[in-house]
Amino acid sequence: MPEPLDSRQLRAFASLARTGSFTQTARELRLSQSAISHSMKALEQEVRCRLLDRMGKTVILTQAGEQLLAHAEKILAEMAAAREQLGELGKWGHGRLRLCTSTTACQYILPPVLREFKKSFPQSVIQIEPGDTPDALELLRKNRVDLALTLEPKGDTGFDFRPLFEDELQFMVSPSHPWAQSGRVERSEIVRQKFILYTKTSYLHEMIEKYFYGEKMVLPTSIELGNMEAIKELVKLGLGISILAPWVAQKELAEGSLCTLPLGKRKLKRRWGVLLRRGQRLTLAPETFIGLCQAVLENFRVSE
Repeated sequence: MPEPLDSRQLRAFASLARTGSFTQTARELRLSQSAISHSMKALEQEVRCRLLDRMGKTVILTQAGEQLLAHAEKILAEMAAAREQLGELGKWGHGRLRLCTSTTACQYILPPVLREFKKSFPQSVIQIEPGDTPDALELLRKNRVDLALTLEPKGDTGFDFRPLFEDELQFMVSPSHPWAQSGRVERSEIVRQKFILYTKTSYLHEMIEKYFYGEKMVLPTSIELGNMEAIKELVKLGLGISILAPWVAQKELAEGSLCTLPLGKRKLKRRWGVLLRRGQRLTLAPETFIGLCQAVLENFRVSE
């Protein structure tokens, strides 16, 4: 593959083609005429053809020079655009933030955080990749996202985890369910229920299975869904019960269309936080995002 052309030579060539004068080109670029002359000779040697003809004190382009000029103008325009865009990144309010988080967090956690973030970074480009914790880890490894707002992963993943808040998983039932009527869970009735649970490949499902394995129970899953809204609607209809964190059903709990009850004497809690590459030096935008998460979620209503 041939070596790329020197951008300084291309700049001098484009200027010379426009002015038609070594003297004016040297003045524009703040160089000596001799330097411009040597630069053009070097460029002609590089491309192995004559680019310029002298007509007295005026310089005109050869056919090869005209072809090179068309390419040079495009190259120099792209370089100028790149410099301008890079310069914009350093300005207040500009930049890019690539996030991965679950659809549940997108709906209930992100809106107030991003509302505040856009006030500080009005021109920032925000890209959101939906995904649960395993997806977030993979996207971080591939450098497709900068941060992930997610559940605390298991073991040492090679990433840093900054905790934000803790929630508690509880039974979610319709108001007409016998447990809601009595205000208590009959332990012997748990395995007789029809469960509507979040997708089996998720951390949530795995945590629930592990918890009830410790209680020497295997839950009979009737329906498995990857959408919290759909799960809540089916529970409202009395088609089964679910196990969710109360904050995903604040509206329904407030209006009385759903009820929660504890899983048992042992609590099943999770930690949410921000995942980032270990040792990563954050720019202002992601650092501000994490700070806003901490501020907004400080008063986040979660189960105690």
